[in-house]
Amino acid sequence: MSHTYPKLHNAMWPGLVGKEEGTDHPPISLDRMLELTAAAEVNGQKYEGVDYFLFHPHTDPDATDDELRAIADKIASHNLKVGSLVAPIWPGTVGDAAMGDEEAQGKFVLAVEKACRIAKIFNEHGVRNYGCIRIDSASGVEDWAKNPEGNTKRIAETFRKAAKVAADHGERLAAEGEICWGGMHSWKDMVDLLEAVDMPKTLGFQADLAHTYLYLMGYNAEDKALLKAGYTEDEFWAAYETMTDALRPWTIDFHVAQNDGEVHGTGSHDKTGKHCPADDPNGKLDIVKCSGYWLEGAKERGIQHICWDGCMFPNDMLENSETWNTILDAMIQVRNAHGWS
Repeated sequence: MSHTYPKLHNAMWPGLVGKEEGTDHPPISLDRMLELTAAAEVNGQKYEGVDYFLFHPHTDPDATDDELRAIADKIASHNLKVGSLVAPIWPGTVGDAAMGDEEAQGKFVLAVEKACRIAKIFNEHGVRNYGCIRIDSASGVEDWAKNPEGNTKRIAETFRKAAKVAADHGERLAAEGEICWGGMHSWKDMVDLLEAVDMPKTLGFQADLAHTYLYLMGYNAEDKALLKAGYTEDEFWAAYETMTDALRPWTIDFHVAQNDGEVHGTGSHDKTGKHCPADDPNGKLDIVKCSGYWLEGAKERGIQHICWDGCMFPNDMLENSETWNTILDAMIQVRNAHGWS
């Protein structure tokens, strides 16, 4: 069955995250990422938009209004929309650890303020009509574990301050569930943090198929594991239902992805869920079926698009047009099975 929603987006940050100048995996420019995205096509269907990282070299978070409108023009010229934006909340960008001191907290909130300003310009331009602003705790698991209760409380306080800024701008924040972020590194800790923030209309969860698979396995939180190695198919789906029942009500942003059960890190990015090609023979996930667990009730939660995340794909894989066509085909299958019009 053919549907028109959710819209199908590609992420721009795989051209940046884990990439390093002077290596065999240097950053890929925004222009090139847009070209690769716009060129993909499966049976007449193309990508309809991009999700976008608000930092160098793709974007100066302090770019002028005119510079930002020029970026919006560039994206629109490829017949693409902008969906969710990634706020530069990490140390070394604009922000700092959400569980840090007053200065760090101030930097974190400032990063969200800058993201909201850019979102407003894109919205007024017309290139953006939907999507969230993505955040995480920008804090390591080991540092968090030194004082779990106190650090979760501090992260929640920072998130509330950031969420109030977002609400003032008519935006929603989506906290990315990923095993490398302290206080967000297990499905249970993620639920506890969302409940501690307690601003469901403004701050929700961003689910990624690759990252949440590792939630099941208890990487970085063995006591929260829902599966053990050698699990059966029945055990997998029972665990998947437990996890998604807990997190789906909070889910306002969704990444289609594949995972082979390994963790991976490149450059300055901590080890986390390894994104794999959609057709990876070692992939652990039935992408279409797993997506259905997260997309149940998606329209009612305000989701209008889904995004593929190929974070840390090698550059030669990103430069291969077949990579994007295979991914687009998987996303079309997800929409056909779980979308709406």
